[in-house]
Amino acid sequence: MRYLITGAAGFIGSHFVRELMAGSYDSLGHECTGVTVFDKLTYAGNKANLASVADDPRYTFVHGDICDGDLLDQVLPGHDVVINFAAETHVDRSIHGPQDFIVTNVVGTQTLIDACLRHQIPRTVHIGTDEVYGSIDVGSWTEDEPLLPNSPYSAAKAAAEMLVRAYNVTYGLNVSSTRCSNNYGPYQFPEKVIPLFVTNLIDGAKVPLYGDGLNVRDWLHVDDHCRGIAIVCSSGAPGQSYNIGGGLELSNKELTERVLESMGVDWSMVQPVEDRKGHDRRYSVNDGRIRALGYEPLHSFDEGLAETVQWYRDNEDWWRPLKERAAIEKTR
Repeated sequence: MRYLITGAAGFIGSHFVRELMAGSYDSLGHECTGVTVFDKLTYAGNKANLASVADDPRYTFVHGDICDGDLLDQVLPGHDVVINFAAETHVDRSIHGPQDFIVTNVVGTQTLIDACLRHQIPRTVHIGTDEVYGSIDVGSWTEDEPLLPNSPYSAAKAAAEMLVRAYNVTYGLNVSSTRCSNNYGPYQFPEKVIPLFVTNLIDGAKVPLYGDGLNVRDWLHVDDHCRGIAIVCSSGAPGQSYNIGGGLELSNKELTERVLESMGVDWSMVQPVEDRKGHDRRYSVNDGRIRALGYEPLHSFDEGLAETVQWYRDNEDWWRPLKERAAIEKTR
């Protein structure tokens, strides 16, 4: 099967490509004969994430924007599966500059799925987020809950999911979507909380903790997430959404304590900061629908965190240039 994977130079997409090409999903019906990585290479896209597969004859890289319908028309024919990881994702950035999120996450998604429809792509999967639900005080969301996003980022992702649903209902496009909880693992851009904290502490810098630190998130290793996506791709029903959870909820304060412990430092390395605007209090997904297809998370958080911390310790040459460039951009 031939795959076109958008946004695959980013954190999650690149992990999926590496595992797909390694044969990790062969047993799920994903024997790979070719992969086209289609990526705009924004600040979070990094071809170094794909260095281990770049010389594979099955691999092709296309530098492109999912808003470019003409380029998609050139590239899409001949592919069996399209998986859309392409998105602006950082909530803080969406608060300070929402327009890029609307363009990429909404217009880009519509442009891509419209091209998939034109070229009769047999299977499409759109990657979403649990943030589309908003915030929940008790219990857990099922996929039938209403979408009540609270940030420009999550609003853009919710709009994209509504378009995905509409293209299935109206045009019969064979498309499903996923809604994952918070991811962590190697190759994650160091603006996200775990790599930000780890790299700050490597440098002896304090870590910022929003508000009272009691906001709760469910944590999902990127490898479990990508395996869940592969399951949805092969077994998911057209038009359906699938929650993908990690099974461990932690407050931001509890997460911070675990990162501090893993780095061998104490609470004196925490710097409280003003809370994020519109900061959702708690996320929690019921992922029974995908578990019925055979999914379960395999990575314990403690082991996954330890491995992730060690990866950042061992790969300073990967993350330091990214962090230095981000610091320069903030001063402009």
